[in-house]
Amino acid sequence: MRKTLKFLVVAAALLAGGQHKAEAAFVGAPLALRGAIQYIKFDQPTLAPMAFTIFCLKYQGECKPRPQQIVFRGGRLKLTAERMALLQEVNQRVNGAIRPEPNLEGLRGEKWLLHPASGDCNDYAVTKRHDLIAKGFPARSVLLSEVVTTWGEHHLVVVVRTFSGDLVLDNLTGHILPWSKKSYRWVRIQMPKNPNYWASLGGDRNA
Repeated sequence: MRKTLKFLVVAAALLAGGQHKAEAAFVGAPLALRGAIQYIKFDQPTLAPMAFTIFCLKYQGECKPRPQQIVFRGGRLKLTAERMALLQEVNQRVNGAIRPEPNLEGLRGEKWLLHPASGDCNDYAVTKRHDLIAKGFPARSVLLSEVVTTWGEHHLVVVVRTFSGDLVLDNLTGHILPWSKKSYRWVRIQMPKNPNYWASLGGDRNA
């Protein structure tokens, strides 16, 4: 345990020290932490959230399958220092750009919007996904996922699938964490090959 913690501290220092050193840390991390890396397991196909279906009617370009999603198998990407910096930039910028506004009307009041002045978790999540894809992230690796918080509220986050683990971008925190470290109940997630299809999540976090 101490050796693993020491490695993480060194990797973090390398990231702060410069891009070249940080890239070396990321390259080494999957091998050194292979036993600790946990991936999302896609289980049974399930219905997409109704609000997502309405979102796709409004923003049709966000929901079209892309040729690259079929060409590349697996869907994960290499987590370089540049990509990690982009994830942090988008997560922090969107979290700060949208003013929190709770939806008090339940399902009837859900309106998933891109770059609104104010909104709830759904607006943060779809905006982050849109911006990451615009910055070159493959759509197959940037997925929306519905979770339930520890206080029982349904919540939408973005999952970025990398070989270094599946990472979560969340409007409730500025920290990007592995999905296995989030204390959520995971309900459903977009499927990499087609963003219109969703699946439940399996119980085994090492798939």
